[in-house]
Amino acid sequence: MSSTSQPPLRIVPDLHADLDFTQEPPHDIEAEQAVLGSVMLAPHMLAELRPLVDESVFYRPAHARIWRTIIGLADRAAPCDPIAVSGALGKNIGAVGGGAYLHTLTAAVITTANASYHARGLREMAYARRVIETGTRLIQLGQHAPDLDDTEDLRTRVTATCAGITTPDVRGWPEPTPLSATGELAAFPLWALPGWLGDYCAALAEVTQTPPDLSGCLALATLSVAAAGHIWVQAPAWIEPTNVFTVIVLPPGSRKSEVFAQMTAPIRTAESQLVERVQPTIVEAQLARRIAEAEAEKTATAAAAADPLQNADALAKASAAALALEKITVPSEPTLFTVDTSVEKLASRLAQQGGRFAVLGPEGKIFSVLAGRYSKTPDLQAFLSGHAGEEMRIDRIGRASERIEAATLTLRVCVQPGVLARLGNTPEFREQGLLGRILYALPDSLLGRRKANPAPIPTPVQQAYTAHMTTLLLSPHDFDHGTADQERPRHTLTFTPDAQETITRLLAQTEPRFLPGGDLHHMTDWGAKLVGATVRIAALLHLAAHLKDGWCRPITADTFAAACQIGDYFTHHAQAAYDAIGADPAIADARALLDWASRTATSRFTGREVLTKLRRFKTMADLEPGLRVLETHGWIRRLPTATPSGRGRPAALAYELHPQATT
Repeated sequence: MSSTSQPPLRIVPDLHADLDFTQEPPHDIEAEQAVLGSVMLAPHMLAELRPLVDESVFYRPAHARIWRTIIGLADRAAPCDPIAVSGALGKNIGAVGGGAYLHTLTAAVITTANASYHARGLREMAYARRVIETGTRLIQLGQHAPDLDDTEDLRTRVTATCAGITTPDVRGWPEPTPLSATGELAAFPLWALPGWLGDYCAALAEVTQTPPDLSGCLALATLSVAAAGHIWVQAPAWIEPTNVFTVIVLPPGSRKSEVFAQMTAPIRTAESQLVERVQPTIVEAQLARRIAEAEAEKTATAAAAADPLQNADALAKASAAALALEKITVPSEPTLFTVDTSVEKLASRLAQQGGRFAVLGPEGKIFSVLAGRYSKTPDLQAFLSGHAGEEMRIDRIGRASERIEAATLTLRVCVQPGVLARLGNTPEFREQGLLGRILYALPDSLLGRRKANPAPIPTPVQQAYTAHMTTLLLSPHDFDHGTADQERPRHTLTFTPDAQETITRLLAQTEPRFLPGGDLHHMTDWGAKLVGATVRIAALLHLAAHLKDGWCRPITADTFAAACQIGDYFTHHAQAAYDAIGADPAIADARALLDWASRTATSRFTGREVLTKLRRFKTMADLEPGLRVLETHGWIRRLPTATPSGRGRPAALAYELHPQATT
């Protein structure tokens, strides 16, 4: 026996065994009569039948002529009853059976409600006849193949002959609407960034052969690190911090780490300079604390050993020394960001750094931490309060309490598509508002289309980015220099009057989008923060455009218009992200239904059939939302069923799948 296993023989039934080449092609004269009679009896049925029927569906030529005549009358807005049709046929009336036959057609109609049911049956029989005709032509081509000089010519003729039966029959179907409301997503609008920043992002995207979305979103995150906690922005009726959460979705191998390292280099430089600045203060505070600790220990020992008559004075000295020790705080070494952290450590970092911190990573490990990697339940409070700039009070057993007056956290991570899809597996992410706080970017990967020898970053562009971004990162610490973390002033940006009017208009334009049918109806948690996010972006763009005095100048309408372009970008990408997450259960159900029907080449199905095939749905009530979405988007339609003439049980509700779903 051969060691190579052979596939089992497949028994193919003989499709020709029971064929009778003398029988008539498929047709149904009574159904043809019912369709014609229904239109002449109830002209309003023509609107429903015309997309389904043309002359080719009629087997009897006389019926095709009657249909053509009815259509001609309807196009002239004339009546199409038997008398009008008879008059329009004129001397040709005899060819269709005479005027009496027209009245026979209407008299034979029991109910016009079944007309579309019969029409679909006629269409299928017409298709079967086309298959038979195509087979006959293919036989003829095969018989004459030796007469052809070119084999390719034979293939071309065969393809052309089969086109009539292989092209999906979409007659009567509207163009289906994609289940995703986003369509093709635009790239990040680098032109909306100030010149020096947009130029660097574009050059970095070119040299690394990465989407501009990656460097563009990292630019906003880096600006957020510079401004968050130091700069706030006054909208017409509320105040926003200037920190942002961004999540970029890219597959592995997209050079995320390289872009991350380049864009965050100024943060590392600024961090090193801040550490160097504060090091003498830290050393001085550490020395003062050691001296105070020694004094406190000395006075405490003296109080314990003092004579009872002199104990009050010794105790007072010990208490004063202990209070003096408590007042000495050793400043934490400045740390602007981390790549990976636990939730507990993050809260402590926020407290140590005066409420300002960032999580910037080329991977999305932080989401698994938030989902409960180190605990049984998700802990999102640091991220929720840190996005809103809220007060935080942290109490832990065995440790001193920590209080943050206004926590401002920046988040920027890059995740793989699978991680994005799994965000919906943790209900708390949406229920507690985390997903609604994130600005999503789903760029088109350049893998497979990258240049081997891209242009390098021009030296002036590189130098401008490094210098300007470092200045932005250090400037808040410059004008806050010499004050304690909790005492540092908070600078608030304002808008010019025309910019404030633009914000008010944006609020008015956004609100109706939350209503049923609006593009933000299924993601109101995200949409409700859209205008606030745009205000934050405007503040960041303003600071980048005015490096020296942006904190004391109002934000203009032009800057807010640029922020709106970026806001529109994030809106479209958030819609795509929510689709991927499955945030709209009805859309997720509809996708599952469409995938099943397409995968199994199912052209027709009933609700009961779906329940037996897909365990996702337990009852018809579970199935109904997904069916409704597919129907409203044009992917399925309910099949009409013949009305029972007696007391028989109505047929189960059936659906037909759009032909494009299986192509």
